[in-house]
Amino acid sequence: MSGERRRAEVYPRRSVTVPRDILRIGGVPYGLGAPLLSGLAEDPGVALVRTAPARLVTQLRDGELDAALVSSIEGARRPGYAALEGLGIACSGPVRSVRAFRRRAATHIASVALTDESESSVALLRILLAQTGELAADCAFERVPSTRSPAALPHDLVLLIGDDGLRAEAGEREAIDLGERWFARTGLPFVFALWLIAPGRDVARVAARLAAAGRVAAAIVPSEGEARVHYALGAAEHRGLERFWDEAAALGLCDAACRPSFVSPRRPHDDVADARGRR
Repeated sequence: MSGERRRAEVYPRRSVTVPRDILRIGGVPYGLGAPLLSGLAEDPGVALVRTAPARLVTQLRDGELDAALVSSIEGARRPGYAALEGLGIACSGPVRSVRAFRRRAATHIASVALTDESESSVALLRILLAQTGELAADCAFERVPSTRSPAALPHDLVLLIGDDGLRAEAGEREAIDLGERWFARTGLPFVFALWLIAPGRDVARVAARLAAAGRVAAAIVPSEGEARVHYALGAAEHRGLERFWDEAAALGLCDAACRPSFVSPRRPHDDVADARGRR
């Protein structure tokens, strides 16, 4: 088998317009994900792709991206991913930017409006609704364009995410913060997004570049009026993530046996330390 054929297998359906030594990295074009993309657009070794979350997942699955910042639920839906350890988008309590707006007159939820912003938030909403027992057996879930006026929609419940979730006017509806509900129920942080690396890539190289971009994000403390998220993931976040994947799998929303392999980026001083240890 020739080297050219081997590269074709490692990089399935990768765009021919981007040299193979350039990393194709995907991120959302707005809001909460921006700090984790710091410096990537200016890096000549990176082709940064900014597009909608659903499109990022498709491109990652099709091998068009080396890595992408995507909904955490994706890590338990497809085998073979590596996940960057220590960085993501998470909350511990109210997140403010992921909210469901419920008609106060609805005793049971018979219709739910969803956007395409985050599959993790959709899965989290289904978990929380299943736990309350308020979901009608024939509940209809419908994808709709995002809005800041949920009261204008006919659905019993409207899930809004990101800037629209943060700024939407509740009107006569009850606003439910999904991060707050999860934390009250589990006592654990909720992880909305992870860096996932496609199968067959140079994981160490990709992980090191993503970690460098995320160093500033890890130290960010949200100010008043912003979404209450953090970017550094530790042991508590990983416990919350496993709890989420387990509960999602119980509802058939992901694969109970599927988990990404978490990788820690190596830094130059790690190699020096290893060399000293071998002496």
